[in-house]
Amino acid sequence: MDLLEDDNGSNAHDYTVSEISGAVKRVIEGEFGRVRVRGEVGRVSMPRSGHMYFDLKDDRAVIAAVSWKGQVARMQVRPEEGMEVIATGRMTTFPGQSKYQLIVDEVEPAGAGALMAMLEARRKQLAAEGLFDASRKQPLPWLPEVIGVVTSPSGAVIRDILHRLRDRFPRRVLIWPVAVQGQACAPEVARAIRGFNAMEKGGPIPRPDLIIVARGGGSIEDLWGFNEEEVVRAAAESTIPLISAVGHETDTTLIDYASDRRAPTPTAAAEMAVPVRAELAAWLSEAQTRMMRAARGRIDQRNQRLRDLARGLGRPETLTQPARQRFDMWSERLGPALRTLVLRKNSRFAPLAAQISPNLLRRFIRDRAREIDGFATRLAPAPATRLRRARQEFEQLSKRLDSSRQRMIGEAERRNREGAQRLSALSERLARAPRTRLDALEDQLDRLDRMRQTLGYTETLKRGYAVVRGPDGVVTSEKMAAKQPGLEIEFSDGRLAVIPGGGGTATPPSRAKASKKSDPGPDQGSLF
Repeated sequence: MDLLEDDNGSNAHDYTVSEISGAVKRVIEGEFGRVRVRGEVGRVSMPRSGHMYFDLKDDRAVIAAVSWKGQVARMQVRPEEGMEVIATGRMTTFPGQSKYQLIVDEVEPAGAGALMAMLEARRKQLAAEGLFDASRKQPLPWLPEVIGVVTSPSGAVIRDILHRLRDRFPRRVLIWPVAVQGQACAPEVARAIRGFNAMEKGGPIPRPDLIIVARGGGSIEDLWGFNEEEVVRAAAESTIPLISAVGHETDTTLIDYASDRRAPTPTAAAEMAVPVRAELAAWLSEAQTRMMRAARGRIDQRNQRLRDLARGLGRPETLTQPARQRFDMWSERLGPALRTLVLRKNSRFAPLAAQISPNLLRRFIRDRAREIDGFATRLAPAPATRLRRARQEFEQLSKRLDSSRQRMIGEAERRNREGAQRLSALSERLARAPRTRLDALEDQLDRLDRMRQTLGYTETLKRGYAVVRGPDGVVTSEKMAAKQPGLEIEFSDGRLAVIPGGGGTATPPSRAKASKKSDPGPDQGSLF
């Protein structure tokens, strides 16, 4: 046979797997290079590495697509499942899984119709969650102290807003610079809204009373960042009233539905935020004039009413003249009445004064002194009597207490004796318990050992039985014994090695097995 030919008689070259894979890779990359593929986005996954993996499919085929982290960051529109797109990239292969794939660096919607369909589907989804409900809308502050503006710091939008606020009513403005289009737009706008809400009241940076999210006009692709779900959710979660002013009057984005008020233009948003100071001053002046005119008219009306009522009351002299006349009459009668009263009281006091003399008073004082002396005489021995009675009561209590104490001591001694007796009995039982337990365990161990000996096969050997072993273990049948090169029979008093079909003794099977490993010759009889 020719040495260059294989077993099948063919002299074809043997390719390695890597050679075939590399050839396929060169063919695909050289044939297609950079391509634009139109299809529907299927499964989309984005692991923690930042790369994006998705499928492009139509009704008959599927192409795996991948965008690396840097390419994803530069995408204007990110593919979403069910979205029809035109993906631009280059075809290549992935040898690790034997598949071809499209490396995508740019994605664009396949026409405005597909983009609007996706936008409408997202709007319905967010509306179903209640993010656009009117009950969530907050009233705008009438005159905010601080206004936060989320927009690009270099565009004309911020200049229009500041100019309009300066003309109407100058306020403090905080600008949070963001990208207003491109891949960084959505995360930066959402972060700005949440950042304004996270500020503390009374902090080093004042917290806005109102937020304006603004951007100039543009195509639907330029405004797409304000249709992203994270921006809509951030606007709906804002506790600070928010005005959306994205695009021109005809442009509508999803943030307009979630905001508390939509402005057709950024300039209109500034007009919604603050009133006109000149108009407000004129209104205040007019209101002040009307208030002063109303107050003056009210005072004049009250004065006229007072004068009308005063005319109905009559003259004051007419009202007080009867009272003055009654006062004069009673004042004339008061002097004679007082003199008559004094005379009457004197006439009643004179008989009583005649009965009262100094001797009567001295006798009264003397009688009262004797009563006081009697009380003092009776009061002098009272403390000693009270003390003697208290001492007697104390002695009686002391005797009762001594007897009670003796009784309690006796009772305690009796309980101590009984406790000592019980403790002694328990100590004796405790001392006997280990020995009793050990004896019981020894008896149980003896019974188990006797049972082990009875159930063991050595007892069976004593009754005339034997155990036959071969090189591979116990032999239980005549057929197994005939196949063994040597046998070992164990009796109750020893072991005997034999050869099946012959007489005499032989090498034990355990030794025969070891010899068999060391000598691989065909003559097995030499082992015994």
